[in-house]
Amino acid sequence: MKYNFCIFDLDGTLTDPQLGITKSYQYALAAYGIHEELDKLTKFIGPPLRDVFVEHYGFSIDDVENVVAKFREYFAETGLLENEVYSRIDEVLTKLNDNEIVMAVATSKVGLYAERILKHFALDEYFAFVSGDEMDGSLTKNGKGEIIRLALDAVDPDKKRSPVMIGDRMHDIHGAQDAGIDSIGVTWGYGSREELATAGATWIVDTMEQLCDLIL
Repeated sequence: MKYNFCIFDLDGTLTDPQLGITKSYQYALAAYGIHEELDKLTKFIGPPLRDVFVEHYGFSIDDVENVVAKFREYFAETGLLENEVYSRIDEVLTKLNDNEIVMAVATSKVGLYAERILKHFALDEYFAFVSGDEMDGSLTKNGKGEIIRLALDAVDPDKKRSPVMIGDRMHDIHGAQDAGIDSIGVTWGYGSREELATAGATWIVDTMEQLCDLIL
C-alpha cells in the first residue's frame, strides 16, 4: 500500500460546488456594480476568496472584508447546498475505509461550512478530521500548507503514517509541497492536467478507479 493517510480537498474533488460558488461570487460582485456571467466565475473555484477579489477585481485590503461578507451572505444561506457529490465518490471512500485508510479533509473553505456540507451529504462519517480556514482567512493567507499541516498534526501527530494530499487545483499541490507530503492531482475538478503538472503534482489521475489503484 503506497499511502495509508489520505487528505482530500473538498471543492472540485469530493463535491462539485459550481452553482453555489459562482452565484455567491456573482451576488457579491453585483453589490459593487460588477456584473459577471456565471461561466466566467468558474475559474475561481478553489483559490481563497480574498485572493480572488484582490488579485482579479482590484479590491483593496481595506475593502476586501466587505465583499467577502457579501459573498457569505448568499453562500451561508443558499449557495452552500447548491452543490452535489461527484459520482462514485461514495464508492471510493467506502473502498478506502474498508482497507483501513485513514482520511481527512483539508479545504480553503471555512471549516464550519465544510463540516455542514459533509454532514448534509452524509460524507462526514468517513473523515477523522476536517481542516478548514477561519472566518478571517488567517490560515490561508500564505497558501494552503497550514490547513494541510493542521490535518496532519491532528490525525497523525507522531508521523507514523504515509500521507498524501488529493486535490484538483494547483493550490492543493503547492500546499502539499509546503507541508512536505506527496500529492495526487485529480482532473475531474476545476484544474487542468497542465495546471496540476506545472504545479508539480506527484501523481495525476483521471478517474476514480485510477485514484483507488494508486493509493492501494
